[in-house]
Order: sequence, then C-alpha cells, then structure tokens
Amino acid sequence: MKSKIIFYSTVIFVQVMVANIIVFAQNNNDISVPVPVTYVDLDKYSGLWYEIAKIPNSFQDHCAYGTTAEYKIEPDGDIIVINKCYDKEGALDIAEGVANIVDKITNAKLEVSFVSFFGIRPFWGDYWIIGLGEDYEYAIVGHPERKYGWILSRTPSITDEKMEEIWSIIIEQGYNRGDFELTDQNIKQ
Repeated sequence: MKSKIIFYSTVIFVQVMVANIIVFAQNNNDISVPVPVTYVDLDKYSGLWYEIAKIPNSFQDHCAYGTTAEYKIEPDGDIIVINKCYDKEGALDIAEGVANIVDKITNAKLEVSFVSFFGIRPFWGDYWIIGLGEDYEYAIVGHPERKYGWILSRTPSITDEKMEEIWSIIIEQGYNRGDFELTDQNIKQ
C-alpha cells in the first residue's frame, strides 16, 4: 500500500512539474529574441524604402512626416544608409550612416552607425531584418531587445491586406502591435 502511495505521489509530482514547464515556456516567449529572416539578398534590399510605422524613439522625435531610408551598396562593399524625414516646419533632415553585416550567412543581422568622430564610429545599433515580403515589397526591421522596430515599404502606402500580414509577423516575433505608430507619408508643400 505504501509503495502505491509513493508511486501515485511521484506520478502526480511529475505531471505537475511538466504542466508548470509548459506554462512557463508559453508565458515566456517574449524572453527569446526575434528571429531574423533566413536570407536577405542585399542587392534586392538596397534602394529606397518608405517608413510605414515605427516604435517611437528619441533619435526620430523631430520627424513629423515623409520618413524614408535608402541603402546603397558601394563598389567596395560598404553599405551607405541615408535616412530622411521632414520636421513639423517642413524642413528636411538627412542623416547619413553606414551598415555592417553581422551575420554574413543570412545578411539579416546588421548594425548601423550614424555617428563618426574623425572616421571612428563609437556607436552601433542592431538592425535585424525579421520580416521580408516575397518580392521585397516590405521589410520589418527589429532589435534583439525589441526596443526598436520599423515597418518599411517600397511604396508610401501599403494595402490593408498586406498590413495584416505584417502585423501577424510582428506579433509572432513577440512585438506588441500597439507599440507601433503609423508614419505620415503625405509630403506637405
């Protein structure tokens, strides 16, 4: 009789532990980092992108509308980044920087820098491509800690159907859809 009690106690204990592990794993998806896409063709990725939405950040506080990012691959392989936006008064702001490929197998993990002192770049930011349209019509850029996020498009606007596809990816990647704000792409003259 005593051995049956020990047996059933052990079975119940194991079941409770397994259930706790499953619940813990399900509730802690947000601990893992976003997963970059499997491969980015940098030639296809280069060019002009329109910002459709972003997680607000301090380095874009002045941007009121018309935000774009352009990526150019130089003959020596350097990647030049040119970010543009307009402030509330309509003044154009341009920030030029560079990008380095961190993961040369996928090209999906990069780092960018917009600060240079005498040719030295002391500050770099993670730039992970975590979603990409089949025809490179949109890109979702994330950060390992989800502090930053951008939705980019080859056109100034995106269809509702395509946006739902993008929101789905963002949620799967552990982001909160409500953290993103839409970007006004209407250029005021």
